[in-house]
Amino acid sequence: MNIEYLKETDPEIYEVICREIAREQNKILLIASENYASRAVIEAQGSVLTNKYAEGYPGRRYYGGCEYADIVERLAIERAKELFKAEHVNVQPHSGSQANMAVYFSFLKPEDTIMGMSLAHGGHLSHGASVNFTGKLYKTVFYGVNKETGYIDMGEVKDLAEQYKPKMIIVGASAYSRVLDFEAFSEIAKEVGAYILADIAHIAGLIIAGEHPTPFPHVDFATATTHKTLRGPRGGIIMCKAEYAKAIDRMIFPGIQGGPLVHVIAAKAVAFKEASTQGFKEYQKGIISNAKRLASGLTKHGFKIISGGTDNHLMLVDLSNMNVTGREAEESLDNAGITVNKNAIPYDDKPPSITSGIRIGAPSVTTRGMGIAEMDEIANMISEVIKDINNPSTIANVSVMARALCSKYPIY
Repeated sequence: MNIEYLKETDPEIYEVICREIAREQNKILLIASENYASRAVIEAQGSVLTNKYAEGYPGRRYYGGCEYADIVERLAIERAKELFKAEHVNVQPHSGSQANMAVYFSFLKPEDTIMGMSLAHGGHLSHGASVNFTGKLYKTVFYGVNKETGYIDMGEVKDLAEQYKPKMIIVGASAYSRVLDFEAFSEIAKEVGAYILADIAHIAGLIIAGEHPTPFPHVDFATATTHKTLRGPRGGIIMCKAEYAKAIDRMIFPGIQGGPLVHVIAAKAVAFKEASTQGFKEYQKGIISNAKRLASGLTKHGFKIISGGTDNHLMLVDLSNMNVTGREAEESLDNAGITVNKNAIPYDDKPPSITSGIRIGAPSVTTRGMGIAEMDEIANMISEVIKDINNPSTIANVSVMARALCSKYPIY
């Protein structure tokens, strides 16, 4: 990637970026919430659109000179509406958490009750965690997964909803490998008179490709990030029924954000166009195929996969039977050229800084063009490191193998 002007202007930052390029190229990246944006996305995000202030919305700006910003935003909106079959879309949220915040602030009051998936069972911080603004502003109730099966217990969801009568139910996760039943959640929400929000940050690309059920028309709101499986720039979007459009738009601006990031919205528009292609659909199928193969390969090596496998792009690996913590695994695998993140497993007896598990995802390796054979190879490498975690020689050998594999599949 050409960043030669930066080399002259700021050699320190230039050097850091070069090192990051090398890290991404030379390591097997298996973090489920990361991906490689396309060159077109990066070019749009790095464009002169970063210079423009455009507070407001297309045709209703508080600054002059927004005629091209309006075109960009309208394109992004229309493309997203078509992809997700949504009645209304706001493309201005800077992140998934801010998208969630806008929904909450639009329709909830402090001390209202919300119900989401427990962070300890695979949920997200912004679904009610005590350390997050949601846990500080709202009363929170959490559902989780069955200890034996690893699947969401819909009976528990129904019982909790009837008992606590939440004003909003959040459906979504950051470390759950099974299909989310939006329709079943919707029926429960209707019974208790709750709004329903689908946070599809992780599975947005899968939904677009028809590889996961869509939240619409079952939900009132859906939020997503535009990276992860969608493979766009880091940012967020909100989709909702038309009746909620004005409230959502007013909450994003002027409610919780100022000027939108026009260059990022342009990159979102590019990603949405890329996501409309048949190639993108095949790519999403490849992500799931690779995730399933990797989970199967790890199982054959004796690893425990929470819920016994995966329906989507990720898996949660329980390392308890390996006598290795998530933190130890993350550090040793990274030294061996394989990047994962430590992650709590349901009913974990270790703190979040240690954990009993790791989260593994297939989006990045699939973007590089890797397939079934490479997933088997990666499973073998992970197994070698974890089962001989204190042997520097093993880690060094796997590092050579990882680098060799990466060299066959350049990113850009």
